Amino acid sequence: MAGTYNKDERIPSIKLTAMQYVIALILVILVSGLWRLQVLGAQNYRALAEANRIRKVPILAPRGKLYDRDGRLLVDNYPSVTCFLVPEQAHDLLGDVPLIAQGLHMQPDQLRAVLLRYRHQPKYQPIPLQQDITPDEQAFIAAHANELPELETIEEQRRLYPSNGFAAHLIGYVGEVSEDMLDDPRYAFYQPGDVVGRSGVEESYDPILRGQDGSRDVIVDSHGRELGALGIEPAKPGKSIKLTIDLDVQEAAEEALGARQGAIVAIDPRTGEVLAMVSHPTFDPNQFAIRIHRDEWNKLITDPDHPLMNKAIQAQLAPGSTFKIIEAIAGLQEGIAETLKVDCHGGAVFYGRYFKCWISARHQSHGITEIGKGIYQSCDVFFYTLAEKMGIDMIAKWAHMFGLGQKTGIDLPNEAAGIVPSPEWKMRNYHQKWFAGETISVGIGQGALAVTPIQLIRAIAGIGSGGVLKRPHVVFPNEVPADLKDYYQDRFPGSGDQVVPIDPANWQIVTDAMAQVVSFAGTAGFAHLDGIDFAGKTGSAQIVSNAYKASVGGGAKLNDTAWFVGMSPRRNPEIAVVVMWQNGSEGYFSARLAARVIEAYVNKQRRRDNNLVQVAAKTNPDAGKPPSTVPVTVKEKSAPSTATKQKTVGNLQRPRLATGPPTEMAALWTSAGSRPAAANKLPARVAAAFPMPVGATLEAGTFLLAPPPSPRTGGRK
Repeated sequence: MAGTYNKDERIPSIKLTAMQYVIALILVILVSGLWRLQVLGAQNYRALAEANRIRKVPILAPRGKLYDRDGRLLVDNYPSVTCFLVPEQAHDLLGDVPLIAQGLHMQPDQLRAVLLRYRHQPKYQPIPLQQDITPDEQAFIAAHANELPELETIEEQRRLYPSNGFAAHLIGYVGEVSEDMLDDPRYAFYQPGDVVGRSGVEESYDPILRGQDGSRDVIVDSHGRELGALGIEPAKPGKSIKLTIDLDVQEAAEEALGARQGAIVAIDPRTGEVLAMVSHPTFDPNQFAIRIHRDEWNKLITDPDHPLMNKAIQAQLAPGSTFKIIEAIAGLQEGIAETLKVDCHGGAVFYGRYFKCWISARHQSHGITEIGKGIYQSCDVFFYTLAEKMGIDMIAKWAHMFGLGQKTGIDLPNEAAGIVPSPEWKMRNYHQKWFAGETISVGIGQGALAVTPIQLIRAIAGIGSGGVLKRPHVVFPNEVPADLKDYYQDRFPGSGDQVVPIDPANWQIVTDAMAQVVSFAGTAGFAHLDGIDFAGKTGSAQIVSNAYKASVGGGAKLNDTAWFVGMSPRRNPEIAVVVMWQNGSEGYFSARLAARVIEAYVNKQRRRDNNLVQVAAKTNPDAGKPPSTVPVTVKEKSAPSTATKQKTVGNLQRPRLATGPPTEMAALWTSAGSRPAAANKLPARVAAAFPMPVGATLEAGTFLLAPPPSPRTGGRK
């Protein structure tokens, strides 16, 4: 077979040579291409390859909203756009700083400071640059997408708070997590740039309100442009929370305190629920929703009036004569005060020193005084004597029993503990012995004794409730998930719920005397509320000695702290109110402020109960019918009263006070009669300070949130 091959079928040598040269040329081309790709262009193509990858784009979870006890919106969210910078996407990050700063209305030094702060984090980690950017800033980023691929935008929900600082200290504000906070175990799962609660409810309940962020997996090219999406993990919104706050009572408290410096707290003594909490001066938390400017921050923290301090739970001041209620219960329970009678001549000598009674400034005296008169006329000499007989150890024991000198456990951050002085306390803090004369000052709520408004109202409300003290709280317990209940119990330690045994006879003596305080025989007679069982106690606490005040010529800043604690009804109250008016001078001025809050609460309950009567009457004409001897005025819901005129304060629309008797509910409240003519004969100073017409009622108003920040037209400071 081998011989059968045809020589003509062999490939010519010339063709074979040509094919070999072609193959060699192709190999040369391939090798040169590989050399160019793998050697000469390796660095460039490696960078391009790394730039084409999958990126996680965060989806920020909206925070839960805040509502009042009736389900009315207090804190909302609004849509916003935030600009981030991804360092590893930049061609020349430091060289791009001037252009980025110009487009985002920032100072170059400010931008460099941000980059310096985040210099240690991974370069793929986005850095927050500007929050709530304007449409022109968004257009700048889109127009420079190729030139500045490091700039990214993310849509998020930003906080919208009530206007004019309404309930600001209670609600709090949110802000970027600080480096110090990241060292705290509570913030172990947070990242730089995360927004967290920084005060108030926002801080206390941040784990509930914050929610859980999601993300989108996207494919991007070398310029950072999205080429496609691979998947999405949706964000889980934060849980909304219903607060114990009653918006109507909060409005009444805000209006009552007005521009005065101090605090007002209203609670339900039966449960410990905080119905209102006001601290003035206040601040606008909307400034913090977007990163606050350094100048504004410095102004807030250097203000001598401390607008960021929640004075309701942090101000530690001498309680003045309001402390006499605690001392009176202690003296009665110890068997000392029940039969004690003192002849007040305007002062008395104790331990070789003469102590004046407040009434001596009027060149008067109280005369023979027993426990009841000592309370409603606030006789200092009586309580000097009682303090001398009790001694500092007994006074301190009962003060501690009613929760003074320790935190209440309210679910708000940075509560102060106050001070209850004793020989042990003084030796521990000052290494000095206790002098008997100091006990006399403590007996009228002066000296080293210091309380917070929330401590004082809890103690006095507990006395009104027969010795049952409740832990104050601003969020309903059922709003807290079961797995976090122990966490919140541990985070806010304090005296909590407790019971102090009080003899019913002693309870009646003290509460009846407190009711006389707001009668025309007491120290706050002009705060009397017709048709409302109202009881309380005034107090005026010196902040400097009278001698020092005289030496410097006085001045409003040196006036006494004006206190009042009140409740309604006098026993087993439904509401208790404390007013602390800094430099307010006299406690009876604060009493009228508290009366406004009490009146607003009572009128709201009357309206609500009247509505229930109307509903019941449709199905049963005799249901809820009051006694025929007392008339009932039923207020229709269909249209507002023509006697009420709208008043707008910022974005809070409230009706003006309407003169005339309040709506009555005879089944629950005493029939309202005409106010005695003597009530209208007030000192000129009092009439000027409280122009509210006699018998005025506070109607419920309409609450509106602050408008979202309008787009900036100029540069950012």
